[in-house]
Amino acid sequence: MTPLRLGYLYGFGAYLLWGFFPLYMKLLRPAGPMEILAHRIVWSVAFVALLLAAMRNVGFLRALLRRPRALAGVAAAAALIAVNWGTYIYGVNSDRVVETALGYFINPLVVVLLGVTVLRERLRPAQWLALGIGGLAVAVLTVDYGRPPYLALVLALSFAGYGLVKKRLGLPAAEGLFVESAVLALPALAYLGWLTAGGDATFGHVSVGHTVLLVAAGAATAIPLLLFAGAANRLPLTGLGMLQYLAPILQLGCGVLIFHEPMPPARLAGFALVWAALIVFTVDALRHSRRTRAATVAARHAAPTPATTR
Repeated sequence: MTPLRLGYLYGFGAYLLWGFFPLYMKLLRPAGPMEILAHRIVWSVAFVALLLAAMRNVGFLRALLRRPRALAGVAAAAALIAVNWGTYIYGVNSDRVVETALGYFINPLVVVLLGVTVLRERLRPAQWLALGIGGLAVAVLTVDYGRPPYLALVLALSFAGYGLVKKRLGLPAAEGLFVESAVLALPALAYLGWLTAGGDATFGHVSVGHTVLLVAAGAATAIPLLLFAGAANRLPLTGLGMLQYLAPILQLGCGVLIFHEPMPPARLAGFALVWAALIVFTVDALRHSRRTRAATVAARHAAPTPATTR
């Protein structure tokens, strides 16, 4: 199998798992969102630690400890992903899967917005148009919900911010997830201890299957991230960008078709505007990528051939 096909296979697997993640989250009831989040953190550390031990790759920790700025970045990434995970779990278990799907639909637009505000990037006209349509979509959905779609906005902002920090850190997927989860592990263990002492923990008190599912949350978190890393290393950005819409499409399907969440006409109109913005954004990205490749090829052909030494 070629690296490109393997990359698409990894990417499809990652986004497929993320797309059906609401089904898994629902199975963790009656555990509350904070208990689920704490178990997800703790068991992620355990799963990835075993993985790194099997790979005999623990030396990176010593190098990381000698980089205070990188450690600060890891702490920031950990805080952002904790907010993202916690918000997502709360959204799914409060029957707002459709709104969580919206968050991941608008995430690419928020990434572009961060590029302008944080990295001082200059946008192309089509990108400005996509942002404008996205802003209109949020306004329409605010009217429909009777409030801003804050769950979607928190998910989009936290994940976009997490991606920005991760891009600057440059840590591989397994190592990055281990360090980020380890930063959060002590507060998570403290919370679980407090919950157990108060007799409010569900872990070990509902059923064997429920306990196994809480433990498996670590693997369910790590496996799609590792698949995504494998895809990112083999696919062009345009290919990866097209795949990213698979997860929110599946999440939206779960919310509407499986959990029977309402989709009134005004909400559907808001989603239609989001999809229009994403079409503009994606078409522009594909055109820009083709132009960049064509310019690169032309520059190579135009470059003078070095003289041969006799």
